[in-house]
Amino acid sequence: MTARTIVITGASDGIGASAARTLSKQGEQVVVVGRSAEKTAKVAKEIGADHYVADFAELAQVRLLAEQLKDKYPRIDVLANNAGGIMGRRELTLDGHEKTFQINHLAPFLLTTELMDVLTASNATVINTSSAANGFGRLDLEDLDSAQNYSINRAYGTGKLANILFTTELNHRFGAEGITTAAFHPGVVATNFAAESTSPMRHAYKTFLNRFLLSPEQGADTLVWLATAMPGHDWISGAYYAKRALAKANRHAYDAELARQLWERSEAMLAQDLDKLDHRA
Repeated sequence: MTARTIVITGASDGIGASAARTLSKQGEQVVVVGRSAEKTAKVAKEIGADHYVADFAELAQVRLLAEQLKDKYPRIDVLANNAGGIMGRRELTLDGHEKTFQINHLAPFLLTTELMDVLTASNATVINTSSAANGFGRLDLEDLDSAQNYSINRAYGTGKLANILFTTELNHRFGAEGITTAAFHPGVVATNFAAESTSPMRHAYKTFLNRFLLSPEQGADTLVWLATAMPGHDWISGAYYAKRALAKANRHAYDAELARQLWERSEAMLAQDLDKLDHRA
């Protein structure tokens, strides 16, 4: 059987790297995407995979990544939007967006929509790594960059809530064109994803509490399952999962109108970014 092409972002470490290793061992053609050139190349060399480097804090790099992937891969069977993390104090990216929101939602939204022609032609599955932290997210459509009432944990939770809303709206808009999609909670995993954060949550990843956390392999299990199981048979497209089972999310995650508006606001924000670039040129 011909190997499928599976693109995994945030794959230079943690659950992304673990999923890349597992899927590669299963015979899939894995494409490793990460922020660190050194770490990304190391994982890719280990499993004999192609790799690309992109920092999601800069949308120009995301657009370039999309172009590179489209040029190299006429078919993408699975896109795993796994890059993300908890940040520190409120900070704006070069694009002018709050960093947590851009890295966790806006950048994967951009990558997915830029690849949509390839994804629909491939009847692809799009997997979005969310978190149980979506439960303390509060999405303010008038303040997606958190200029008001910013807190580290709320910003992260809002980004993870946005992942689920993006998942449901992606299924609504493109399900009829062959796209299947799911969001999932990997569990509390012992990784470096909170390294930049000043949130109290970071201490769990640096202290004796680490021994009680899941391994990256355990955290990657649901991602691997979603990438290899049969959508429509083993799991429901557009839904949110944990431990290979349907999971309960923030009540706002089931608001279809909020999902629609978030999609439209995200498109508008990205269009404004392009206008700014054109004026600078």
